[in-house]
Amino acid sequence: MTPLVTAAVLLAAFAHACWNALAHKIPDKLVGFALISGGGLLLGLVAALFTGLPASGAWPYLCASAALHIVYYALLMTSFRLGDFGQTYPIARGTAPLVVTVLAAVFAHETPNGWVAAGIALSCAGLTGVALWGLRGRRPNWAAVGAALGTGLSIAAYTVVDGLGVRVSGAPLAYIAWLMTLQGLVLPVYAVRRLRGRPAAELRPYVPLGLLGAALSVTAYALVLWAQTRADLAPVSALRESSILVGAAIGALFFKERFGAPRLAAAGLLVLGIGLMLHAG
Repeated sequence: MTPLVTAAVLLAAFAHACWNALAHKIPDKLVGFALISGGGLLLGLVAALFTGLPASGAWPYLCASAALHIVYYALLMTSFRLGDFGQTYPIARGTAPLVVTVLAAVFAHETPNGWVAAGIALSCAGLTGVALWGLRGRRPNWAAVGAALGTGLSIAAYTVVDGLGVRVSGAPLAYIAWLMTLQGLVLPVYAVRRLRGRPAAELRPYVPLGLLGAALSVTAYALVLWAQTRADLAPVSALRESSILVGAAIGALFFKERFGAPRLAAAGLLVLGIGLMLHAG
């Protein structure tokens, strides 16, 4: 990966952790995700006015990705509702790189060389360590862990679908605009039906957070999709999951969740793995 692609993915990782933290901060998860999804819908519609349509071959990928993103939102909401941000977020994100590596080899014929494979393996070990620290001495919430693992599988699925789709679209910006439009329809409609009767004054304080989260979400994924047109899917996915470090730091600073020496050691493995991938590039 070139320095420009690396910088874009790292910026995407930071933005992604921030919008997830905003979603976690809103007490009613349905409200938070509906605002973020609805904000993405508005941004997608505006962008689509300027980008036009992607190539016809991209539409099956867009429809499949929109469905997978809805599943992703539902599982992520569940994991955030049941578990700590500092653990469910790393588990969800840490599951994806290894699965993406396998799927990219099968569907995109991208087989990583030894350096990249070692880097991905070390990164995943570090991500797992960041995720599991804090479980010592108490039973994990298996429902939260299961939802986070399901989230990770959905991330891997839409990452590969979008990596293939954006390459045949001929226009990455058009692809992201229409993806945000398609996936942004369902949650707001569902939320309106579920929240009917709730006073507007009760929901209004969360609108700025939701719209900020939407802007960060669209920016993060647009950068990732662009990077996927310039580099292989597996290393982009693994590097993107450096967002876990940002998420763990946010959990410690703002949600008062522990970030001790074992997590620092696990973070070191993650950084080493990223270094190997960049060395290979």
